[in-house]
Amino acid sequence: MAMPPSTHPRRLLPLFLGLFQGALLLFFALFFTYDEPSAQLEDANLVASQVYSTFPFFQDIQVMLVVGLGLLLAFLPRYGFSALTHNFLLLNFSMQWALVLQGLLHHFHHGQVHLDLHKILISEFAAVTVLISVGAILGRASPCQLLVMATCEIPVYLASEWVIVTCLGVLDVGGTITIHVFSCYFGLGVSKALFRATQQPLHPKETPTPRSDLMSLVGSLILWVFWPSFVAVLCQPGDAQHCAILNTLLAMSASTITTVVASSLLERDSKLSLGHLQNGSLAGGVAIGAVADMAMPPVAALALGSLSAAVCVLGFQFLTPFLGRKLTLRDQCGIHNLHGLPGILGAAASAVAVLVTSKDISTSHSSQLSPAGGNASEMVEGQWGDRGAGGQALSQAAGLAVAVGASLLAGLLTGAALRLPCLAQPPERLCFDDSLYFKIQDQAESPGPENSAEEGALALKEQV
Repeated sequence: MAMPPSTHPRRLLPLFLGLFQGALLLFFALFFTYDEPSAQLEDANLVASQVYSTFPFFQDIQVMLVVGLGLLLAFLPRYGFSALTHNFLLLNFSMQWALVLQGLLHHFHHGQVHLDLHKILISEFAAVTVLISVGAILGRASPCQLLVMATCEIPVYLASEWVIVTCLGVLDVGGTITIHVFSCYFGLGVSKALFRATQQPLHPKETPTPRSDLMSLVGSLILWVFWPSFVAVLCQPGDAQHCAILNTLLAMSASTITTVVASSLLERDSKLSLGHLQNGSLAGGVAIGAVADMAMPPVAALALGSLSAAVCVLGFQFLTPFLGRKLTLRDQCGIHNLHGLPGILGAAASAVAVLVTSKDISTSHSSQLSPAGGNASEMVEGQWGDRGAGGQALSQAAGLAVAVGASLLAGLLTGAALRLPCLAQPPERLCFDDSLYFKIQDQAESPGPENSAEEGALALKEQV
């Protein structure tokens, strides 16, 4: 009889996290430090001004990612604890991992990395890509698989972001191309490779309940409220930041109204679909990111928000079932409809905006901070660098192609790696259930036959 392995799948998670955190402690002790206190009063005032101007945006983004996104993912009735906790865990894991990689690549000087709030913020932007991507496989992957996915995705994101922003000079202050499009197609690539060509009927635990849908709607509302901070935080303070906030508010307001209209028209009884509202109302925020700080009339933001919501709702209604039938592609949270399609629309809008925006006005809103630090684009004498408007529009299209191509390829390779047996992918009938990973009090006090069967199946899986 085969001996059971020394490390069971359930013990792999604390082992993986413990080794990671221990290595990080050593790395921080050796290489990370804070800046020296400013001796000059002017420098101290400048640092204080930067902190006070950035930290409110940073707090808003924290609420978005920890509470808003976590609740948005809690639409599965028996997977709420897992959705919230895994989202929280992945945020912290990915942020630390991105902080180390970015410190080595961009901020390693004289053997030290000087830590500040801006570097933490940029690391959280990198973590967002992971939080979006896991939506494609939500409920069907183990925590170990999700952590390995994050480990692979962060360096690929940093490389693609460097190519898109630094090499191509793409304008994308709100992360439409670098974050939303990249994370969407990385997640879809992982899903396709992980589940291959198997098409399964609807899982009995997949259907949302009124209570789980309400939690998800609350999460969507929290994201809606704080989304302007996510788009505007990397803009230069002043006109560009003000413009980004206004454009984001207008786009998301229009996307909300359009979602209600489109959803009601598409449903046979003219009732509103909660799934459409939870996602379509946020589509405007995804699309506007690439053009948020550009000088354009307010009607353009309203139009882009409306178009993105319509595309999102139509994607849920028609494209997702089509891709499921023809490509056997699983997209548990519909990230293609919320992040992929509006992201592509926003990238196209940025190319058009570059061509039609007058040069004398565009320069006042064009400076933005790239995640690597410094300016993502330097506008000289009212022109789009040395390329002109046509060259910048081509750069926007090239950036979109790089984001889609790199993320799909890396996602497929990562999904193939996640099939390793040691990562303990749950069997299909045990998916979407908190009892696999959490000790739930009422179930512990009065376990039913179904819970006993699930625990027995999991124990058997650990012995194989």
